Amino acid sequence: MMVTLPPDYRPSEDEIFMNPQQLEYFRQKLLRWRADLIREADDTLASLSQGGIHEADITDRASVETDRALELRTRDRARKLIAKIDQALARIENGSYGYCEETDEPIGIKRLEARPIATLSIEAQERHERMERVYRDD
Repeated sequence: MMVTLPPDYRPSEDEIFMNPQQLEYFRQKLLRWRADLIREADDTLASLSQGGIHEADITDRASVETDRALELRTRDRARKLIAKIDQALARIENGSYGYCEETDEPIGIKRLEARPIATLSIEAQERHERMERVYRDD
């Protein structure tokens, strides 16, 4: 089913939660985010593949190595984010998007606007964070 969104559409709490327009809005938001991450990853890959390290100066070489390590970390983070975006898109397809994995309660429009890959309601997320603090080895 194709849903056409008005250009100025914004989901609101007054609508039926996860109606076809909201789902399409978040689907487009996720696809745009995914495309941006892939474009950035391609740019990073292009700069990484511009050859080995030819810097004679040890300081320059260290700087290049640091930049490369940072770029690889950024790529890894982007890869993990893309996987989470793909999972969110799959939830849109199967009808579970926007609902907490633990409680089946609506996650809420504001939270999804801020974090469209969210899988937990704020309450469930806070519960997880409290548990992590309790069980973390300091």
